Amino acid sequence: MARATGANAQLLGAFETSYGTAPSGNFQRLPFVSCDLGAEQPLEANDVLGLGRDPAEPSRGVITVQGNVVVPIDLRDIGVWLKGLFGPPATTGAAPAFTHVFSSGATSLPSLSLEIGMPEAPRYFLDTGCLVDSVKFPWAASGKANATVALIAQGQSHSAASSSGTPTGRALRRFQQAMGVIRKDGATLGNVTGGELTYANGLAAVRTIRDDGKIDGCDLGVAACTGQISVRFADTTLLIAASSGAPVALTLGWVIDADRSLLIDLPAVHLPLAKHPVTGPAGIEARYAWQAAKPASGAFVTVTLKNDVESY
Repeated sequence: MARATGANAQLLGAFETSYGTAPSGNFQRLPFVSCDLGAEQPLEANDVLGLGRDPAEPSRGVITVQGNVVVPIDLRDIGVWLKGLFGPPATTGAAPAFTHVFSSGATSLPSLSLEIGMPEAPRYFLDTGCLVDSVKFPWAASGKANATVALIAQGQSHSAASSSGTPTGRALRRFQQAMGVIRKDGATLGNVTGGELTYANGLAAVRTIRDDGKIDGCDLGVAACTGQISVRFADTTLLIAASSGAPVALTLGWVIDADRSLLIDLPAVHLPLAKHPVTGPAGIEARYAWQAAKPASGAFVTVTLKNDVESY
């Protein structure tokens, strides 16, 4: 019997028409770096007395299906995760240049069915009712540009055969950290050594009394967009902004060219005062842990993805 390996594992997905019901037809291949999405059901020790000191049979706890998928921040398939995070985009343009605008504030989110396949075993784990709770994006001077997607699913089943039909896929074109941009009020912010952004939907699983152990869904909480920017202390741009208490506009993302980019616009970002610690003879660095808030009008987070994909 062959052993399952990560090299041959595959992640396939499709958006659901009805929450928790896997769609028929062909799923889409989704590139990924790692995945720990799965079902867990703990054992609970028996609390009955009067049967002696030897332990009695344990009972089973509730089933939870959740986990993280680390995915490459790429030109095309990142739109699948953005749709799960924000809802369907507003799409304009014509082939081969389309613009997809994802905005915060949706009152409902689309769910996905995701299948993690391990063909050597063979065993295929189908997670249904997957909702995107949060996505974290990193910026760095070097290394891989990967996003961490946190998911909450309704249930999981597994079988020896795939449920994905004949999978389709898009060509992978990855954004590189060298393509990263961070702008304040429209101007490139200098001396940035790193940063991150996390958008979270604040999902709360709704657990009701039912005989299959599944959740009924997830309620949407108050969204949050937070992050941090690390800068070498070469000017007072962020220090003055933090001291004033007034929000600033930030744009973070990656750009290949005019028709291929991913940009996240935050019109009202609040910066805290931050220490400027001196830890040795090297450069002095400050880290600003910022929070985005709702502006006077419009969405508080807007993501613009430009690529050659017609629709999501």
